[in-house]
Amino acid sequence: MLKVAIVGIGTISYIHQWAIEECAEGELVAVCDINPSLKVKYPEIPFYKDIDELLENEELDVVHICLPHDLHVPMAEKCLKKGVHVFLEKPVGISLEESMHLAELSNHYPGVKTAVSFQNRYNLTSLTLKELLTNGSPDYEVGKIKAVKGLVTWFRPESYYEAEPWRGTWENAGGGTISNQSIHTLDLMQWFAGKDILSCQGRLMNLLDYNIEVEDTAVGRFEFEEDINGLYFATNAYEVNSSVEVEVITSRVRYLIKNNALYVFDEEGYEGQLIAEDETFPGSKSYYGLGHKHCIQSFYRAIQNDTDDYIHLTDALPSMQMIELLKQSSATEQKVYLKELVK
Repeated sequence: MLKVAIVGIGTISYIHQWAIEECAEGELVAVCDINPSLKVKYPEIPFYKDIDELLENEELDVVHICLPHDLHVPMAEKCLKKGVHVFLEKPVGISLEESMHLAELSNHYPGVKTAVSFQNRYNLTSLTLKELLTNGSPDYEVGKIKAVKGLVTWFRPESYYEAEPWRGTWENAGGGTISNQSIHTLDLMQWFAGKDILSCQGRLMNLLDYNIEVEDTAVGRFEFEEDINGLYFATNAYEVNSSVEVEVITSRVRYLIKNNALYVFDEEGYEGQLIAEDETFPGSKSYYGLGHKHCIQSFYRAIQNDTDDYIHLTDALPSMQMIELLKQSSATEQKVYLKELVK
């Protein structure tokens, strides 16, 4: 059984704890956070305030990094250098440059695996749609992908940023909704498109009068190879956390993921048929789904069997490319091409 530690006992950490407990392959043996008052949450296992001390004193197989975004890369580096596998919360880092640096560094430690928590890929709706787009359907012609759309209309009160001030700064968060809330949707858009990103025309803005630096709303049009276009809209300025919507248009049909269900529509856009439904996480965070468990379990099995069957660090770079394109296009008020950013 793999010996596992969590670094960062914040909002998302309990999802990781639950997933680890659900997996027969791993055991939580230690936790780490700079806030000593959190020790009461884990009275039966060692608690550390410093990651160096954790890595020095515990014989670990995997560390889950659930920290503010600016700490992802430096903490992952520490683990890589100690030969400890890393399960990294999204995003990889606060910038594309920083994320590419970590990817390059990981090449120097080929025996150490780094996974990124894009757990929505493991939802049944996502897996079913990816299979249809890749291998087709025995019942009808799927056709060529023409467009993808991602829509996220959520709400975050100002107290959300006040409770954790790092969330509202470019230096610590690297972005607002683009990095924190809707990055999973960006990831699914490029994953379903299945082609490299070429360009983006987009804008970042604030619709709420909050005392934050980062955007609360973003819109963008992406161009992918083979004339596939992507439309993206995300905001934290709605009234509730409405269902995320991801749509894929092909030359023959339309697919829609909404309310944890996948539907297919005919060429005319009518007669929607239910194809798959997700299991949901119990409680107020039901929109998480059960993807964390499957994502983490796949990573643990990849470690045990020494395979590449997990969401690798390099798989997460396209989402960072999309975020960087949105930032640059908004700053210049022009279409930005990825080849100009990555040379």
